Amino acid sequence: MSSILPEASVEGGLLGRIQYWFACFFVVGWTGVVCGGLYYQFVEWEYPCPLCIVQRMFMLLAAIGAGVIVRRGIDGQIAGRDYMMGWGLALIAVIAGSFASWRQTMLHILPGDKGYGSEVFGLHLYVWAWILFQASVVAIGLVMAFAHSTADRTVPTTDAYRITGRLALGFLGVVIAINVVAVFFEEGFHWFLPDDPIRYELLYDLGILN
Repeated sequence: MSSILPEASVEGGLLGRIQYWFACFFVVGWTGVVCGGLYYQFVEWEYPCPLCIVQRMFMLLAAIGAGVIVRRGIDGQIAGRDYMMGWGLALIAVIAGSFASWRQTMLHILPGDKGYGSEVFGLHLYVWAWILFQASVVAIGLVMAFAHSTADRTVPTTDAYRITGRLALGFLGVVIAINVVAVFFEEGFHWFLPDDPIRYELLYDLGILN
């Protein structure tokens, strides 16, 4: 029995580090996807519709869920409840986001409908969002299956771990702030976004543009 315990401990520690790095990757990955949407908004001048904004919200919520794990990992140890809370929140976000992107896809499914916005490799952004949401459901399921082996394991607190985690969380925070400002500019002093936005309402509400 004594010869088995150290081996299990080493295995659990390795899986714990993998979980931490995957959580960092998850945060940066979804935040990067949102940045892609911001690129099309500010560079290609494609105004996001309400469903686009909803999908961004769930993308950032999924990143926040993984961010919980990253934040705990920076302190050196991730408890089982941290995994459950973080990945559970992320799972809810990607399932809800998957439904939102599916809904937008169905709105443009009829023959002859050109869809909303640009295409990337032949698919619209909301179709890619649905694919990524679905892939994330599978990925979260896999990492949660090993959470019992990695819970309460010590995560190294070296500079590489801490700096990577803090950069990932900082990146997420900056993009969340940018999105809040972007939505406020597009919505202005109104309760709802227009179904097909064509301008930044705040600039017209303030009289900057007529």
